[in-house]
Amino acid sequence: MRHAIHVPLFGTLADPRAIADIACAAEQNGWDGLFVWDHVLSPVAGEWDIADPWITLAAAATSTERIRLGPMVTPLPRRRVINLARETVTLDRLSGGRLILGLGTGRDVWREYSAFGDDGDPRRLAQVLDEGAAALTALWSGDTVTHRGAVVVDGIHITPGPVQRPRIPVWFGTNRTAGTPIERAARYDGIFPLGMDTAGIARIADTVRAVRGDLDGFDIAVAMRADTDLDRLRAAGATWAVAEFWPGDSPEKVLQVIEQGAPHHTNS
Repeated sequence: MRHAIHVPLFGTLADPRAIADIACAAEQNGWDGLFVWDHVLSPVAGEWDIADPWITLAAAATSTERIRLGPMVTPLPRRRVINLARETVTLDRLSGGRLILGLGTGRDVWREYSAFGDDGDPRRLAQVLDEGAAALTALWSGDTVTHRGAVVVDGIHITPGPVQRPRIPVWFGTNRTAGTPIERAARYDGIFPLGMDTAGIARIADTVRAVRGDLDGFDIAVAMRADTDLDRLRAAGATWAVAEFWPGDSPEKVLQVIEQGAPHHTNS
């Protein structure tokens, strides 16, 4: 099992230099990944500064050599796919092939759609996510993608392409344990379940096996607490344990956890 830090880019954690320091400390203390939130509005209007995830991750990439990096998760429906393709390829190349791309629909809880006049209907967002993920991976490779008989991407590709082959790993965030969100993730490389217990992880793993045939090459990243039983999570199918932080947390708090070292399960 691998171990990662997951931080919101709010308040004092909106300083890219602070995140670069956190990334360095994580690498030095045996952690395997640094993931960041991707939001455009504060949970409480005007309460916290917010940083851009791509520039912040670039700072982390140039400060480290080993750990994996990525947004968990980017709401693809509020991004232009061609821009996201260039950002992801550039970051993958800058980091030497260490990017993991987390994707999701996002929600309108903080008005991150409606405040800008965008439609936050969950069904529409799910459709855009499906189409956008297919278009994004096609742009990385130059493949043609069609949807409902219409060409979405036709022979366009980003040059040079990503370092990682066959593609940058794509994970999907979800709070579901079965159904379309899990089946979508199973067609790609991983999943980041939100607020999930061990039984929920086991149900997700069962659904992924049903789609893929097995869990080989598929990651399940699970948020952990101080009392989390990592052995049970691993037995249920988890491959990453993620230490979560929240808006209002400070760089000092994050560093305190990092400097304790990555936790280990008894069977490692």
